[in-house]
Amino acid sequence: MDLLQWRFTFILISITGWTVYVVYRNSQDKGILQYWGFRTDNFKETTMRILPFGIISVIAFFIIGYIQSSINLTWHIIPILILYPVWGTIQQFLVIALVAGNLHDLNSRRFPKVTIILVTALLFGFMHYPYYWLVLATVILALLYGYIYLRSRNVYVLGLFHGWLGGLFFYTVVGRDPFIEIFGKLADP
Repeated sequence: MDLLQWRFTFILISITGWTVYVVYRNSQDKGILQYWGFRTDNFKETTMRILPFGIISVIAFFIIGYIQSSINLTWHIIPILILYPVWGTIQQFLVIALVAGNLHDLNSRRFPKVTIILVTALLFGFMHYPYYWLVLATVILALLYGYIYLRSRNVYVLGLFHGWLGGLFFYTVVGRDPFIEIFGKLADP
């Protein structure tokens, strides 16, 4: 994705491909969506577990951004805050639901929850290498998300917060504009 500068293409193909997979698997096993965490029955409860962390994170983002002069807020943040939760939900499904969920539910071997959460968080962080701020932030985020997911299994809330916190993180701490990174080539032929 980064090497070829195909962010939009990669994200679009990933979202489409994994959505097709989820829909197909749901047609084969009607309980799979609930099992994976595509559910709304505990949306409020899961939101209340994450909300304090979200508020503290946003405050920390602006403090860090102010200290390092990396706040880069533009109107571009609006479409990112609308669209990024979709991509965030796919990421939460892939890493938290599939990795943590499957490790937790293995029949042949039981891993301690702390091991599952740590392995999942390190994997999620590694996926964001070589961007050190993103590695650090995603490890911290995935530690909390892994714990919450194993308690409530709701990828919608995790994806929503992932998208909002991730979008704000880019525009405050990292000082990058993901809108330009994703849609720039489309807008500039």
